[in-house]
Amino acid sequence: MRKSLITLTIMCALCSIPSLSGRDSTARQSPNPVSTEPRSYLGFDRNTYPGDAAIPTLGKTFSFTGYWLNTPPGETSNTWRGKREILNSNGFGFLLLFNGRLYKDLKSLALARNIGNRDAAAAVASAKREGFPGGAIIFLDQEQGGHMLPEQRAYLHSWIDGIIAAGFRAAIYCSGIRATENGEGGVITANDIRDGAQGRSIAFFVYNDACPPSPGCATAANPPSPPQSGVPFATVWQFAQSPRRLEFTAKCAAHYDADGNCYAPLFTKSNAVEVDVSSATSPDPSSARR
Repeated sequence: MRKSLITLTIMCALCSIPSLSGRDSTARQSPNPVSTEPRSYLGFDRNTYPGDAAIPTLGKTFSFTGYWLNTPPGETSNTWRGKREILNSNGFGFLLLFNGRLYKDLKSLALARNIGNRDAAAAVASAKREGFPGGAIIFLDQEQGGHMLPEQRAYLHSWIDGIIAAGFRAAIYCSGIRATENGEGGVITANDIRDGAQGRSIAFFVYNDACPPSPGCATAANPPSPPQSGVPFATVWQFAQSPRRLEFTAKCAAHYDADGNCYAPLFTKSNAVEVDVSSATSPDPSSARR
């Protein structure tokens, strides 16, 4: 998966207000100014598990982590399997991910529906086996963007229906960048999936590493909120990827390492951990902590 918040806090200025006695008195400023936007939380994801030794250090920066329920894109095995407890004990929230199918795997509408049903069952079985609770939100990794073709939509809808029928909640990871189709600016994948959902309730984890709106490889304590991604209904926003995509990140290249990766802070060069960085409206975007 190749696809992480600087919420502005507006503080009331101290105001000098003349008193009725003619002497100036200074209005009291609240010791805890109220933010005009909800808090955002920082998280990371990567296709390979970073190792048990790295988890406590990663927990000093990140509130949640992606957690693959099946083999991630480009990998031959799932190294996240069995790691829920160590992450849970270190205070991490979870972003449950299931690697979906590409268009080439979906030969017909009937086959697409059948595969969607099977994949939903596999995602639920894996979530239960890993110890995640019913009602948790599972994000389907939809790598291909633009308008969804009929077979893709049939697959997505069958997967979503299967997840919901099993007592979990369905979500999609997809592009929040306007796709170029036929040489022209096209649709934002998240919008297309939502508009064609036929009333289905879906949460969205979008990737948009284009600078702007992305701040690049940034790990501020209060990162930019998911709606700032350009997708107002997003609950999670992946704003930095490793390695960076040159065509989207030219304006924030200096925020990445010289080798093009985004590295988690607090590590030495010898044990550096490259990450994709996200923000979320919750420290546990999948509501998966027990």
